[in-house]
Amino acid sequence: MNAAFRRRFLAALVLGGVVLTPALGAPPPVAQSSDNSRYASIVVDAASGEVLFSRFADARRYPASITKVMTLYLTFEALEAGKIKLTDNLTVSPRAASQPPSKLGLAAGQSISLEDAMKATAVRSANDMAVVLAEHIGGSEAQFTARMTAKARELGMDHTRFTTANGLPDTRQATTARDLSILSRAVMRDYPQYYRYLGLHDWYFNGRDYRNTNGLLATGRGYDGIKTGFTNASGYNLAASSVRDGKRIITIVMGGRSTKSRNDHVAELMDTGFEVQRRRGQGERIQVAQTFFEQRGYGISADPSPPVEYASAADEDGEAQGPTAVAYVAGPPPASLPTEVTPPPSARAAASTPRATAPVQRAEAPRTPESLTASLNGGTATTAARRASSTAAPVRASTRETARQSAGRWTVQVGAFRDEAVARNWLNDVSRRFRAQFSDAQRDVQNADGWYRSRFTGMTEAAAEAACQALGERRVTCMIVRPS
Repeated sequence: MNAAFRRRFLAALVLGGVVLTPALGAPPPVAQSSDNSRYASIVVDAASGEVLFSRFADARRYPASITKVMTLYLTFEALEAGKIKLTDNLTVSPRAASQPPSKLGLAAGQSISLEDAMKATAVRSANDMAVVLAEHIGGSEAQFTARMTAKARELGMDHTRFTTANGLPDTRQATTARDLSILSRAVMRDYPQYYRYLGLHDWYFNGRDYRNTNGLLATGRGYDGIKTGFTNASGYNLAASSVRDGKRIITIVMGGRSTKSRNDHVAELMDTGFEVQRRRGQGERIQVAQTFFEQRGYGISADPSPPVEYASAADEDGEAQGPTAVAYVAGPPPASLPTEVTPPPSARAAASTPRATAPVQRAEAPRTPESLTASLNGGTATTAARRASSTAAPVRASTRETARQSAGRWTVQVGAFRDEAVARNWLNDVSRRFRAQFSDAQRDVQNADGWYRSRFTGMTEAAAEAACQALGERRVTCMIVRPS
């Protein structure tokens, strides 16, 4: 059959739900499918730059915390140039201290050595320390991110733009899997003396041991870097590097569905890449490695749509980061990337136009669960329920009395976590940061099928609306739950 017919035949099989069985001994890919619109991947020979496999490698995606690889690249560059030293003491600015989790949590005015700030960024994926580095080297985060984008262009990352130093959501900040593979090769090629920081398994600081968010480092399969990343909009990202039998392969996976599926998929792609190298070393002619991957079931799903917004709560980088972990939401990346670099939203002074805020979500009750996110928050109202609500009879006296009784029974949910301690500590952190909004509310962590909901209860509707408005301005996930 000709190539065009073969492509249509494969697409029909996938869309029709027919499973194509990979070659014997090769597990099927788990992180890619036609309904995962955030997925992208690439496998590259680090020495030659040969692309062994790619899937949506040039589609724009959110880098999330893999952004910090560029932050560290510019830090390594400044170190080599003698502009900064590992022993420099860096003072934490109020702006850096106010960064959302994941973070080291130093207060404004405290200091930290440049080397420890680097380790915190690489191991802990600390958003506050990435900003500390950016401000120390660039003068401000806005100036530093302009350098980041300029360096990306210099390295050949033509589809990347940076507006934050830590990867927190910003719809203007986007990249591609191919560009991240270019950055990964560059950091180990240009600064081999510092690349080891991206492969640290753990880091001890102020009486606490921090484990690297990259779980593949401890598998004993030659992994020595590079960086994880997670936001709700990006999915679970990982830039990984492994050395086996003297050969190095870089694998980038973006948009994984979970930490485990992402790690498993990276491991599968990495193993397949090394199998190509091994067979070539034994004299087998494999001219197009992409075909070798596709024969094992990789890269045959239908073309997904562009990235969409996801609003579920989860931990930064897909790992339990401690008591201050939470996830954030951003919209889809722009269709085209502007060339002019402007400061990120957090660095801009108050503009004359009204500030855009995150939309306030309402949780209706009772509900029919339609997704994990919905089930964590009681599901979504059915069409019939909404129709019934719109045609409800006039409120009677008893109904008005019930409304008065429920006026102080509104709830604001700010997250849902698998760990109760994480949920409780995040609730306390939000309460501390937004005292004015929650001064009259009660803090409550509620367990629902193993998910611990961080909630403020006993609020009026107006107070709940105002609180979510304030949280939305700081890009903190917020949902209003009506009295049931």
